[in-house]
Amino acid sequence: MLHQHEKAVLRAIDEGATTPGELCKATKLPLDAAGRALLLLKEKKAVELREERRVEYRIEKEGKKFCDGGFPERRLLERLRSGDAEFSALDAEEKSVGVPWAKRLGWVEIAEKDGKRVLRMSAAGKDVAEKGYELEKACRKVAMEAALEEAEAQKFGQALMDRGLVCKHEKTEITHVKLTKVGESLLADEVFVQQKPEVNILTKEMISAGKWKDVSLRPYDTDAAVERAFPGKTHPLRRVMGRIRRIFLEMGFEEMEGRMIESSFWNFDALFQPQDHPARDLADTFYLLQPDRIEIPDEELGKKVAKAHQKGWKYSWSREVAQQPVLRTHTTALSARYVAETGMEKRKAPAKYFSIGRVYRNEATDYKHLAEFHQVEGIVVDEDATFRDLLGILKEFYGKLGFEKIRFRPSFFPYTEPSLEVEVFYEPKGVWMELGGAGIFRPEVCLPLWGKYPVLAWGLSLERPLMLMRGIEDIRTFYKNDLAWLREPMDGKGL
Repeated sequence: MLHQHEKAVLRAIDEGATTPGELCKATKLPLDAAGRALLLLKEKKAVELREERRVEYRIEKEGKKFCDGGFPERRLLERLRSGDAEFSALDAEEKSVGVPWAKRLGWVEIAEKDGKRVLRMSAAGKDVAEKGYELEKACRKVAMEAALEEAEAQKFGQALMDRGLVCKHEKTEITHVKLTKVGESLLADEVFVQQKPEVNILTKEMISAGKWKDVSLRPYDTDAAVERAFPGKTHPLRRVMGRIRRIFLEMGFEEMEGRMIESSFWNFDALFQPQDHPARDLADTFYLLQPDRIEIPDEELGKKVAKAHQKGWKYSWSREVAQQPVLRTHTTALSARYVAETGMEKRKAPAKYFSIGRVYRNEATDYKHLAEFHQVEGIVVDEDATFRDLLGILKEFYGKLGFEKIRFRPSFFPYTEPSLEVEVFYEPKGVWMELGGAGIFRPEVCLPLWGKYPVLAWGLSLERPLMLMRGIEDIRTFYKNDLAWLREPMDGKGL
């Protein structure tokens, strides 16, 4: 199927046109339109093209600056024509660019004069000062959009590019065109002979005026090569978050919401972490200067938590330490708030909650650690809940994520007892993969906050499992905005 431009170009070639310029004159097409038609005809093997590659150099911003004001190393030579120069007399560009290049080229020498270090022109420098700087001449030639001779390009092209003064562009030009047997057969085809003008769009005006009878509508070429399109889509992390949210909602959970700036009370104390625990060090936690403190919301609640700490950890609990503001280190701070609100009768039990939120740790960033990442949290507030219920919920949740083989392993976590780790079998790699931790909140957590026991709880890492599933070795990939990676299809590559 030929476009009208392709047909016009084929006719012109048949009538004797052999160069792009002759084709433009014969068809009255712009050069770019004629060129596109030729390339399409080449793909269809209707024409043969003779092409020549040309290399062009174009001036960059830094190169234009040097051409206007002179190369720093050459300006340095001009300064030294009248004698030695002290370093203090040089301008900033001469010091940072001119001196290093002049020394590398052997144009200057460093000498002592009256106890001071001075620059002195060498014999090689004097020769350049007299004859001129060839590299600067070549750069000026590029700036004036003049082509470098082949010898000039070989001698100076790479040096100018290495300094970021010019860039190189390779251009292919068509110098001769010739019909092939395929092209000749197309010309002889009756379908090719078209007396009516060809149009791409049938308009309302053409229909109402009856002009559609006087034109030929170009048929659609469904096999034509087109540029690949990249429509907008959800980021892989957001897509996984959405799926996890839907699963929890299907299982009857409500979503927890809360702020990222928390008091140490909710982030640590309410979870029975002692105030001298290593996790509270500056090396692990981001503390904030503003606000200077966050008040404990309920005096009686504060006393209950303080009593649990003093009895369990045998130390004097500090309200001031508990009021220190932090960027939350885990979404379990949200769980503590919701359990406490159940105890204050702001929420009803039994209830099931989940959250998907960002958390912050004062960690050095590397291929498997970030200072901020996501956690998936879940709790069941029900005094009749059992450890078997916890295992059943986790098995159902991970099953809905697509994992058929699930196992639980005993573990330790600071504020749950008993505790376990969830592992799933990842079929593509044939390995067991740890996805999260779970357990029952300790009585020291539940009783001060709720007054009852137990509360089932679990936490799921978001980025690390997805890393393994998509074969990603660096967790920072999720946040680099790498278009090539973001454009990859996600189907079959993870949650």
